[in-house]
Amino acid sequence: MASVLILAAAGAAVAVLLALRLWVVLHSRVLVPRQSLSLLVVAGSGGHTTEILRLLENLSNAYSPRHYIIADIDEMSAHKINSFELNRADRDPSTMLPEYYIHRIPRSREVQQSWLSTVLTTLYSLWLSFPLTHRVKPDLVLCNGPGTCVPICISALLLGILGIKKVIIVYVESICRVEHLSLSGKILFHLSDYFIVQWPALKEKYPKSVYLGRIV
Repeated sequence: MASVLILAAAGAAVAVLLALRLWVVLHSRVLVPRQSLSLLVVAGSGGHTTEILRLLENLSNAYSPRHYIIADIDEMSAHKINSFELNRADRDPSTMLPEYYIHRIPRSREVQQSWLSTVLTTLYSLWLSFPLTHRVKPDLVLCNGPGTCVPICISALLLGILGIKKVIIVYVESICRVEHLSLSGKILFHLSDYFIVQWPALKEKYPKSVYLGRIV
């Protein structure tokens, strides 16, 4: 009986320490000034990729290198990213070779996939996402709603919890979300450092979000 109580007390202590560490990570937004920031961008299929690339058009070359995460079977996004980076290099003569990389992970959820199987595929995606995120160790994660971004953002959060590196997570809700958040948005609203919405109705519902108007 005594050993059970000791284990329970130890488990409770670990849970409290992890909760405190999570609170510290979520409330720490200090970035050390530097010449460049390593950027990890989560691109989804179709409209998500188009929107995220429009956001990147306004970022300077200081956000480099750029690491793109796409689903393992998403060839369309890979083509869009390669075209975007080549066009970006053509517009800037000072850029000899664009420094970017494309990484692939399994989708967290397919269209019309059951919720039960979604849990399993998300855990599998998370299992593969953490080693990738740990290897890249980005300064900032930028995403806008594809299901693939959930395991990536959780992996980035784990880097901070484990004391490896604090990663800033910026989530931009899709322009098509006028009154309700996407499922990814509902999850990452509580985990991101900056949660940006593009419609005033969402700002009213979620006062802690950042409303900048239409940015894509």
